[in-house]
Amino acid sequence: MVLPDDEYDPRKALRAARRRRPDPVVPAGFSIRDAVASDMPDCRAIYNHYVLNSTVTFDEKPMTYAQMRAKFQKAEHRGWPWLVAVSPSGELLGFAYLSAYRDKSAYRFTVEDSIYLGPAATGKGIGKALLSELIERARTAGYKEIVAVIADQGAEASIGLHERFGFREIGRMGRVGYKFDRWLGTVYLQLSLKGGKKG
Repeated sequence: MVLPDDEYDPRKALRAARRRRPDPVVPAGFSIRDAVASDMPDCRAIYNHYVLNSTVTFDEKPMTYAQMRAKFQKAEHRGWPWLVAVSPSGELLGFAYLSAYRDKSAYRFTVEDSIYLGPAATGKGIGKALLSELIERARTAGYKEIVAVIADQGAEASIGLHERFGFREIGRMGRVGYKFDRWLGTVYLQLSLKGGKKG
């Protein structure tokens, strides 16, 4: 699931997102690099904030360090990119990665993107920069499709972010998750990549 860049007013963010085009230049104030194993405690802390305080993830129990490390090791083994955004002082501001959309082999040219930002890092263009880099990495790796699965409540900015990069909504599922004593659905968006190596 992707974290909104503009959580305080998602409707305003969505309207603004649809008026702007993606900027491929990473804004000043942070940089993006490949994640390393020592980043996993910070990734875990960011992720668990949203487990406990939001519906952007349907996980209800905080992820353990061992679980986060295993997730990262699987990404490394499979060659999926895992990126982090860091401040000039080295603080980890957010992370993003690609993973299998489904485990069956016929899905091997399709991936799912996930983006999470630290609570103080929203609204600074970090999500946009991470998604831009993920798309380029997916294209270079030869993937043909990227799918985003986004909660249907409170995630308008996430939907808008993906739409700015050419993702289109392909379907919805209602009442498939139950968290914080309410039913939640999901929105599916898809981007078809051009120029990939795999055919």
